[in-house]
Amino acid sequence: MSAANSDLLVLVTGIFGVLIFASTIGYVLQQRYSPAGSNASIENLNARIKAWWVMVVLIGLAFVAGRIGVLVLFGFCSFAALREFVTLINTRRADHWSLAAAFFLVVPIQYYLLWAEEYGIFSIFIPVYAFLLMPIVSVLRGDTERFLIRIAEVQWALMICVFCASHVPALLTLHIPGYEGRNVLLIAFLVIVVQLSDVLQYVWGKMFGRTKVAPNLSPSKTVEGFVGGVISATLIGAALWWITPFTPFQAGVLAFIITLMGFFGGLVMSAIKRDRGVKDWGNLIEGHGGLIDRLDSVVFSAPIFFHIVRYWWSL
Repeated sequence: MSAANSDLLVLVTGIFGVLIFASTIGYVLQQRYSPAGSNASIENLNARIKAWWVMVVLIGLAFVAGRIGVLVLFGFCSFAALREFVTLINTRRADHWSLAAAFFLVVPIQYYLLWAEEYGIFSIFIPVYAFLLMPIVSVLRGDTERFLIRIAEVQWALMICVFCASHVPALLTLHIPGYEGRNVLLIAFLVIVVQLSDVLQYVWGKMFGRTKVAPNLSPSKTVEGFVGGVISATLIGAALWWITPFTPFQAGVLAFIITLMGFFGGLVMSAIKRDRGVKDWGNLIEGHGGLIDRLDSVVFSAPIFFHIVRYWWSL
């Protein structure tokens, strides 16, 4: 067994161990305090744990399938997230062709460029070519009502759901000396640290939260939860240095950066939901809302993580 597969096996075993432990706690709590499903907090907790089982299994299968599996998984996530985003924005009949181009041209091309490892065009395809050409498609239809708002919303949807999300599998294209064949572990590091930060912020907030960070955006987020979650996730990131090309200190610094980006990404996406008057982006994942509700932290941290690693560690 290769070193990468051995490390991945250890990591997956640990993750399943945590999920089994969480499922046991959830079962005990339900039997003791919510046998009839009357405790909303416990029911929500168990729904989240079940959703995590599904997500971990899907990600695990993608990792087993290799590079193609990871690209297909995140390509699907981009497509589904874009669909969720578009349902909440202002569009008119004149935008139908540009939206069709976003779904059936921009998404496939962006992920094809990753498969071909064409970093140069991959990094500018959406923020340059798509951003300039899609407004042209819409304006040729002659409808100028709320034109700036409509175009900006579609562009932001592409930025969040496709451009940023595609930087997660883009980690597979990096060529890091002495780390060959292990890049999938960088994806695992990013997702685990950012998602654990979200979970730990929720836990710390429930236990000690008093001071609201942004009550108008996300009433559940507290200063105490934020500090506890970020510190805890940073320490976990440092402890996971062995699956990365980083030293423990470097892994801790990167974990701190991506947890901060994840936190503020969550606030930004919450602000968009409040502006649209909705609680969740969708209902695709039981207990978690829509796909964007799970991706919001990751998509804000992924481009930063990718470019830091590419600049300092990659050839």
